Amino acid sequence: MAALSMSCWLEPMGTRKQRRVSLRQFVKVLGAWSIGCWAWYVGTTLAATQDGLVQEARVALRRAVTFFDEQVAVQGGYVYRYSQDLQKREGEGRADAETVWVQPPGTPAVGLAYLEAYRLTGEPRLLQAAQDAADCLIKGQLWSGGWTNHITFAPQERRRYAYRVDGRPSDRAFNWSTLDDNISQSATRFLMQLDQQLQFRDSRLHEAALFALDSILKAQYPNGAWPQGFRQPAAQDTERYPIIAARFPDQWSRQFVKQDYWVFYTLNDNALADTIELMLAAAEIYANPGYRQAALGAGQFLILAQLPEPQPAWAQQYDFQMYPTWARKFEPPAVTGGESQGVIRVLMRLYEETGDKRFLEPIPKALDYLARSTLPNGRLARFYELKTNRPLFFDRNYQLTYDSSNVPTHYAFEVSNGVESLRREYERLVSLSATQLEERRLARRRVRRSQPSDDSVRRVIGALDERGAWVENGRLRYHGADDTTQTIISSQTFIRNLDILARFLAAGAPAAKD
Repeated sequence: MAALSMSCWLEPMGTRKQRRVSLRQFVKVLGAWSIGCWAWYVGTTLAATQDGLVQEARVALRRAVTFFDEQVAVQGGYVYRYSQDLQKREGEGRADAETVWVQPPGTPAVGLAYLEAYRLTGEPRLLQAAQDAADCLIKGQLWSGGWTNHITFAPQERRRYAYRVDGRPSDRAFNWSTLDDNISQSATRFLMQLDQQLQFRDSRLHEAALFALDSILKAQYPNGAWPQGFRQPAAQDTERYPIIAARFPDQWSRQFVKQDYWVFYTLNDNALADTIELMLAAAEIYANPGYRQAALGAGQFLILAQLPEPQPAWAQQYDFQMYPTWARKFEPPAVTGGESQGVIRVLMRLYEETGDKRFLEPIPKALDYLARSTLPNGRLARFYELKTNRPLFFDRNYQLTYDSSNVPTHYAFEVSNGVESLRREYERLVSLSATQLEERRLARRRVRRSQPSDDSVRRVIGALDERGAWVENGRLRYHGADDTTQTIISSQTFIRNLDILARFLAAGAPAAKD
């Protein structure tokens, strides 16, 4: 038909001029027809290629999850890094084959990655892996309600810990739940999000999540603070725990003072910030205003904890009389440049959540103080001496010094300086109307996910070995200087690559429904 149509165009007709016009029309039609055919071909080819990549990504995701859940996990739990052959394992320390880690990026982080990927793709295998991780955490929950940094499944070793699932423990069993390093918070957050996903129908999971939340709630002091660790509810005794503002001690020891610092009011490692976020999320998931009130009470403590001029910022930890105090041998009573920035972020978060301007009042003078405390290199010191504001460091013998030339390498005695960024964020917040603030709150609840590029997806797929493992060059940190391991499997890499595949598949697969 096409040949007949074109031959008709070429038949002599009319005058020479008319034939030239007809020829030009023919060329235009032929060009348009060719372009259309080419566009159809390219579009069809690209669609086929994309469909092929989607299928490859789905297969890769299933293989990776099956390997990690069935070959890497120990009773559903994970550590940070493994040797390629899975014979060596470590979290924040060497781990045996019957130990898993709670501290991120351990079991709760991997479990949450499974859950998020399930929400994006609807793949049932992901939900099962998430439930396996939750079951592991339930087996490691302490009678005090939270978790320590690891869980052991070795029968003899388990007797040393007060695990709820094992029945009433001995009086000597370890029962300290920790809020340090986002340990109990991350485990609780994962359990309650999975509880919500399952519509609160798994009674064992539901009970464990609520027991953790209520135990953390009961560990809160009368002034709104939380300790670094707890094994029982905090006494609501305002004589022992007075509700007073932070202050400078008349004097303090420059030599390390060993004490039970983990029961003191703790800001170190963003412990309080992580707990506040947990309580805000719990209030929304369980519609329990008590959790929200706990978060706001902690915000009120942060207002009280701001030190007076000339150093209107915060310490890492306070004793019960609200004096900055010693924690570990490299954490002296001092004003902190690191955690103070974290406190400012939390106060802005609480203002965003409530519209209560009390949470903004401490910020301007804290920002001004941090700005004038900037080091010559543009960073901030982790510690500033009380009252003098001189930057404090430790030498390698853990003696306090003003000299930063010979500090231990395991701890950051200088921190990044985000003061100007915080100031801009503060100025944006105070300029918002009540309506705009509400829109900002709603926007926070909407999850924004970008679709990864095809090239990044191909790299992730291509890096998967025949087992379904992502193996990479790397060392194990806690197996000694003579360890010969050069290739590892990392939970952090697994989490990142799983997220890439899930976000890519989400564009072509319906997300799981609650």
